[in-house]
Order: sequence, then C-alpha cells, then structure tokens
Amino acid sequence: MHATDSPSAAAHWDRSLNALVLIVEDEPEIADIVAAYLHREGLRTVRAQDGIGALALHRSARPDLILLDVQMPGMDGWTVLNTVRQRGDTPVIMLTALDQDLDKLTALRMGADDYVVKPFNPAEVAARVRAVLRRTLNARGPAKPGILRVGRLVIDPETHAVHVEGDGYSHELLLTLTEYKLLHCMALAPSRIFSRSELMHECLPESEALERTVDSHVSKLRRKLDDVGLGNVPASVRGVGYRLAADH
Repeated sequence: MHATDSPSAAAHWDRSLNALVLIVEDEPEIADIVAAYLHREGLRTVRAQDGIGALALHRSARPDLILLDVQMPGMDGWTVLNTVRQRGDTPVIMLTALDQDLDKLTALRMGADDYVVKPFNPAEVAARVRAVLRRTLNARGPAKPGILRVGRLVIDPETHAVHVEGDGYSHELLLTLTEYKLLHCMALAPSRIFSRSELMHECLPESEALERTVDSHVSKLRRKLDDVGLGNVPASVRGVGYRLAADH
C-alpha cells in the first residue's frame, strides 16, 4: 500500500483498504485458509500460533484487527483478549469451536467485536472482517495519528520506530536519526522522486553536508532494508534522485 500524496485524497480514503489482520490460530491449515481468503480481499496478514506470540505481534506489528482463537496451548484467547483490551481498542473477532450462547456473551462482554464458531465458511469470515474494519476504522478516524504504512513498511513518527512486516513476522529496523529522517521524508510521498538537494535540505538542514553525503546515508539505509527482504529501497532514479517505491 502506498500512502497518499494528497491530504484531500487521504480524507476520503477507506482506512479498511489493505488493513493488517493478525491471525491467532494454533492449527496451521486453518490459518492458511483464512489468510488466503483475506488476501483475496486485499488485506495483509501476520500470524501467531499462541497467545504469547499474539501479544508480541500486537505490540510490534500494530494490526488493524485480530482474528483470535480461544482454545490454544498456554495462554488462551480470553487472556489475550483481556490484555488487548487493556492496551486499547484494536478490533477482535473470536474464532472458536465453543458454540454455547454463554461463550459468545462472555466474548462480547469482554470487548470482542464479533464471534465466529468453527467450523466456519472462510468467505463469511473475510466478509465479517471487512464489515468490522469498515465500522471501526472509518467511524473513529485515524486510530494511530501519523503512522505511515508504505508497502511492508510501518513508520511511527512519534517514537521513530520502523518495522518491516511479512507473513507471520514484524522486524524492527535500527536506524540512525538521519536514516530515519530520509525514510520518513520519502514515505510521506512514496511515489514522488526526491532530488539529493531536496533530501539534504529536508533531512540535514543544519549540517554542511554535500549532496554525495545523502548518497552515503541512503546506501546505508538501503543495506538495512535489503537485509530484511526489501530490495532496492529506496530506488535510485538516474540523474534525479531517489524514490521510496517500497515493494509489496
């Protein structure tokens, strides 16, 4: 997904498009099926097979919605749901074989947004995910002000944290302040080409750096991104400068 270059376009953008869903399911086959249907809907996914992994990914990947199994080894889904609710209002849909009315009422009272009983139709699950995302994300506006999602990159300007997401993982990048500034500047308009001079003035305004210094910082940033599977990011545009052009 590319962040929009236009503030007016952003105001009308459906925040549920290309949202990130955390699938918490200890049965790989079920997780595979659900992920496939969500991908058909244009949604991105990360996965956890237990409660501890789910809470770690919830904190690092910052998903837009959680599909949460109840019966898992170790920490169960009720504990995960309770912890997620203590942290904030991330939408949660429970996926469980527990089909009693009391179980559903318990989930909803604890703050779950929906409840799906196994065995389920994966197409229906995908539709419910879309419905909850539209209702929660678009109704409340930006849940995390300032956070940028560009391709697999997630950039938090408030904490300067940068993560690269994949299917089942979220890797935090350790960047210098200058590398972060360069990445953030280009992420604000990822399809735009930035000249070296522009990047120098935007990201190194108080230094006496030459334009070739920008090349050095971009090269180091690119190596760090390449190490986590983002090749040729930022991309060089011969004779002009750089464009973020994050991969998908």
